[in-house]
Parts: sequence; structure tokens; C-alpha cells
Amino acid sequence: QVQLVNSGGGLVQAGGSLRLTCTASGRTFSDYTMGWFRQAPGKGREFVAATYWAGGSTYYADSVKGRFTISRDNVRRTTYLQMNSLKLEDTAGYYCAAGFRIQPTMADGAYGDWGQGTQVTVSA
Repeated sequence: QVQLVNSGGGLVQAGGSLRLTCTASGRTFSDYTMGWFRQAPGKGREFVAATYWAGGSTYYADSVKGRFTISRDNVRRTTYLQMNSLKLEDTAGYYCAAGFRIQPTMADGAYGDWGQGTQVTVSA
């Protein structure tokens, strides 16, 4: 099990950028596929991006491809989500998630540990 702490959310104008951070404690961070999900009011949780524990390859939802970048630093036990060219529809609570030695997946049920979330609000 890992404990995850999210940070970095805030209010930004459309077209702007934010970087979210997720720092882990507990078990060996490098054994975990890390994912980012988001949930807007009245909607279900949506996959955003993931980075594979074995090799660090990355995967993105079509809605964020080309605008968001997920990365990880195994020494610092941290995952980042760099968000550029933000749109109004990116407004949501953003959550990092960890899955022990799983294949990257959009299925939130595969991830066993979750951060507390951080709010991202994009204004016009």
C-alpha cells in the first residue's frame, strides 16, 4: 500500500497551464503504475493519463492528448501531471492513483490507492 498526497491545483484562465504533483509514501514507488483521473460535478470519474511501472511508458485519454504530460520521478517518489492549453471542460477534481504492478488501464477499479484530490478550475 502507498499513501498519496495531491497538490498543485488552482484557478487558471483558459489557455493557461498548471502542474499537479502526487507524492507517495509507503511501499516501493517504482513498483506502481501511476494514474491520474478527474471527476467533474455530476459526472463519473474519467481516466486522464497513466505511466507504467515497468519502463515508464505513458498513456493518455484522447481528450488530453497533446496538451497534458504525465511523468514520474522514482527517486522523489512523485508523479506529475503537466497541463497546458487548459480548456473550460478540464475543470474537475483531479486524483492520482496507484496500482501495484498493473498494466496501465483506464479502469479506475484496478488502482488500489488514491490521493485526496486537488481542484482545477478553468475560467473563461
